[in-house]
Amino acid sequence: MTEVRAEITANVWQVPAQVGSTVAAGDELVILESMKMEIPVEAPIAGTVTAVHVAPDDQVTEGDLLVEIEPSAS
Repeated sequence: MTEVRAEITANVWQVPAQVGSTVAAGDELVILESMKMEIPVEAPIAGTVTAVHVAPDDQVTEGDLLVEIEPSAS
């Protein structure tokens, strides 16, 4: 299981990732907003999204868990 965590303190603007969706490395999982800038959070690996821990308008701080991904079988 790969945990994707926030790298900054920000507001959650959009959550394109959905539980059960298949993602490729580099796909946008969450879009954060900080100081009027959009910061995409990308999947570090290919796999299936197993949990989404945030929703639009949530506030996150550095280190908060955003999404969990089960790696694809290689």
